[in-house]
Amino acid sequence: MPAISIDLSVDLSVVVPAHNEEERLGPTLDAITGYLRDNEGRFGAWEVVVVDDGSTDRTRDIVIAACDAEDRVRLVTGDRNRGKGHALRLGVLATRGRRVLVTDADLAAPIDELEVLDKALAEGYSAAIGSRAAPGATIERPQSRPRRLLGRAGNVLIRRTAVPGVRDTQCGFKLYDGDRAREAFAASRLCGWGIDVEILRHFRRSHWPVTEVPVRWAHQPGSKLRPLGYVRTAGELALLKARSARPADLLAVAVFLLMAVGLYAGRWVDPDHRYLPDSMQDQNQWEWFFAVTADNVAHLRNPLFTTLQGFPAGVNLMANTAMFGLTVPLAPLTLLLGPAVALALVMTLGLAATAAAWYRLIVRRVVRHRGAAFTGAALAAFAPPMVSHAAAHPNFVVLFMIPLIVERVLRLCAGARVVRDGVVLGLMATYQIFLGEEPLLLASLGLALFAGAYAVVRRDLAKAAWRPLLKGLAIAAAVCLPLVALPLYWQFFGPQSYRNVFHGRFTGNSPLSLLAFAKDSLVAGDEDTANALALNTTEQNAFYGWPLVVLAFAIVVRLWEHALVRALGFTALAAAFLSLGPRFRFPLSHTTAPGPWALFAHLPLFESVIEGRVAMICAPALGLLLAVAIERLARAPHPGNQFLGLTAVAAALVPIVPAPLPAVERAPVPAFITDGTWKSYVHGDETLVTVPLPDSGNAEALHWQTTAHFAFRLPGGYFNGPWGREHIGVYGARPRFTAAMLRDISFTGVRPAIGDTWRAQPRADFAYWKAGVLVLPPQEYQDPLRETVDKLVGRPGKWVGGVWVWDLHGLHG
Repeated sequence: MPAISIDLSVDLSVVVPAHNEEERLGPTLDAITGYLRDNEGRFGAWEVVVVDDGSTDRTRDIVIAACDAEDRVRLVTGDRNRGKGHALRLGVLATRGRRVLVTDADLAAPIDELEVLDKALAEGYSAAIGSRAAPGATIERPQSRPRRLLGRAGNVLIRRTAVPGVRDTQCGFKLYDGDRAREAFAASRLCGWGIDVEILRHFRRSHWPVTEVPVRWAHQPGSKLRPLGYVRTAGELALLKARSARPADLLAVAVFLLMAVGLYAGRWVDPDHRYLPDSMQDQNQWEWFFAVTADNVAHLRNPLFTTLQGFPAGVNLMANTAMFGLTVPLAPLTLLLGPAVALALVMTLGLAATAAAWYRLIVRRVVRHRGAAFTGAALAAFAPPMVSHAAAHPNFVVLFMIPLIVERVLRLCAGARVVRDGVVLGLMATYQIFLGEEPLLLASLGLALFAGAYAVVRRDLAKAAWRPLLKGLAIAAAVCLPLVALPLYWQFFGPQSYRNVFHGRFTGNSPLSLLAFAKDSLVAGDEDTANALALNTTEQNAFYGWPLVVLAFAIVVRLWEHALVRALGFTALAAAFLSLGPRFRFPLSHTTAPGPWALFAHLPLFESVIEGRVAMICAPALGLLLAVAIERLARAPHPGNQFLGLTAVAAALVPIVPAPLPAVERAPVPAFITDGTWKSYVHGDETLVTVPLPDSGNAEALHWQTTAHFAFRLPGGYFNGPWGREHIGVYGARPRFTAAMLRDISFTGVRPAIGDTWRAQPRADFAYWKAGVLVLPPQEYQDPLRETVDKLVGRPGKWVGGVWVWDLHGLHG
């Protein structure tokens, strides 16, 4: 919009918005006009524009009287009360001065402070903002403590989202260059208190210099800003942020959301009754985590522990990935819509948010080309290993904090605001710990690999960055550790804690898996090969496909002169090698060799990591490499080179485009549970015991329990808990004779010989579990299981509500 130029015979215009100001406006106008008359030699010709914003008291009469007494006072009226922003817009657009002062009707900053603002404008600034927070400001009468706290919180939000670097945007005393003020207000849209931020953003984006000037300020009674006004201002800031977003950025986020919805389309058809078979039993487990956390929150119980599963020892929920950072705040949603919907929503939105966060980081730090950034972020968030975990592990899908942490670390390296960035990093790390500790550990490893490589190729930058980086990390640790000390103590030393989890000897990736295609790749998916090379369908942690590996190698060679490319290439290569594990087999042979992960395998924390997951670090590294290459292609002068390069990119990416995750009808919950029949068998603190007991191979009982809203407890279960004297982490409860026997029968169908001496231990186990009833649902080896339980209990079971039932009352005695 061209600058709006008015009659410049007026040197200074003063704009005063007013709504129901009959008590304060008269003295304010007297003070302003008196000061300006006395200083006409300094400020020149002047005018005062008062905007009546739909007042219902005598405000308009007071202004009319002032107009009669001084013809340089003018009244502008609004049709109704529409807010401070609308009033200021009307007033500023009605001005004629070379400079425009806006001031609140309470004159909290005295009019004689105009002198310091005018001096700043004379030094070449386009706007001088009166500030209560700038060094040198004088607060003669402060606001109440609640208002100060709300104001400070609002200023932090404003600096983070709208105008970084401005300490006090809301002080109602500002002097503008007249033409630029009229242009900015003409372009403004907000009608509330957020108008100040919108105008300053306009000045910033137009590259018009703005300065903060310390002023004297005194709180005046009768403020029109009510507590609800802070909420409305926050809403206006959100609207302002949305309006300022580039269409390409909004489109990218929308496409990421569509991609996530498409991936989970089969589940969203009917979230309560659809199951992702690739998750094996993890969907049951995660829905249980969401539900039990919501139940603990609703009943004001300790969210870190429960005996609803694994009775009587219970479950240390902090030692399991319960994702309190989401399950606790989303407890009302889980209680309202159910855990299946809550989990589906978290995984869908979390995946889209992760892609959007990588996109934001790439645009801000790597490339400006939006298409290149979109492609890189899509690969980082929807790479084959991410899709594999998307079937089962929200803690490896909801990773939106990781790019934010990476960016904050990069800010620390710049050394501009080390203390603030260190504090923010500490808070971010704290929150990520409550989303997932293992992803944070892997992200830290990836950052360390990248930092080491970058330091080698850019020693000059490393030399300048290491001091502020270490200082910031120390500050972050000082902020984070006290906040997580109690939960981490509970995790590692609380009830049912464990030292580490043993996953097996060969949990690293096969070298072939780095070149092969995942099961869920739409075009080149190879289920047989993927299943042969991976632990299971949820742990296909590599599978980038040989075309992408070849393309990444070509990018590194072609752009070798760029330090960023070399560091990213090293990071991806190092992560791929580490993911091979402490020992790995050479392809097509039985020969093994020590792997690089042996350096980490026995370190605290790292000893519980499934080392194949380290290859997930490659996803963002490859995404950033791809973004750099595509931006270079977009700038290539020859269309032929562009065509060949983009064809190579398409050839690498199309084979790994993910197919929608398969979903099936969920196994129905027996009527014995849904109609409440179980209540006549389970009394007081007794438990319901399923046959076999729930474990990592069959956790449907957890779904029964959430359906019954945790009205009964379960022995056994699917969780991580301790085993043995050394408290090694295992999946499920400590094994007991009866549980192991029933589990073996469910897998093999082989009936053990049951004699009188065999009945003593099962009955002791039933007593240990406080079992009220045994329940056998239909399954493959139902008959041998039923016959075995008949012998253990000493009487036949009954068919009730779709299950076989054995009432154990009287058995323990």
